Amino acid sequence: MRHQKSGRKLKRTASHRKATLSALCTAVIIHKRIKTTVAKAKETRMFVEKIITRAKNAVAAETSDGKINISARREVFSSLRNKSAVTTLFKEIAPKVASRPGGYTRVVKLGRRLGDGAELAILELVDFNVGQDKAAAKASKKSAAQKKNKSRVKKSGAKTAAPESVAQTDSQSTPETNAGSPPSQGV
Repeated sequence: MRHQKSGRKLKRTASHRKATLSALCTAVIIHKRIKTTVAKAKETRMFVEKIITRAKNAVAAETSDGKINISARREVFSSLRNKSAVTTLFKEIAPKVASRPGGYTRVVKLGRRLGDGAELAILELVDFNVGQDKAAAKASKKSAAQKKNKSRVKKSGAKTAAPESVAQTDSQSTPETNAGSPPSQGV
């Protein structure tokens, strides 16, 4: 029994588990959202939230003092082992979540994977809704393109209406010339 034992083993040794969580945490910080299994997402969430809180407190102290907290950056780097992730965390993420009292991530369940039936989930940073921003941008592009196409159709519809009516009157006026040929379909 595992009473009073926190955390998931994820079927890994301690060093492998630490490396896996570090890699997942780095991916979340760099990409703002990752797709993984539910168990790994929930475990990574705890790891990420502690690191973000550490960075947020360090950035808040830096703004009041004016001094850069190198110790905090080194502590975070010892967990992440990625310079660009540490830079992104301190420059971009920590200032954005400064007013948030916790709960920086969200786990969204997706269903089961076809290959092995594992439950999948998306782990994303709450203040960085990359998917929603992309969807909104795509929708606005699509609506702008539709408006542009409608204006083209209206303009071209007025120009092409006259030649079609002339073509119809020509074919109706001389039926004996087209009697031997199959009926033509409109272009």
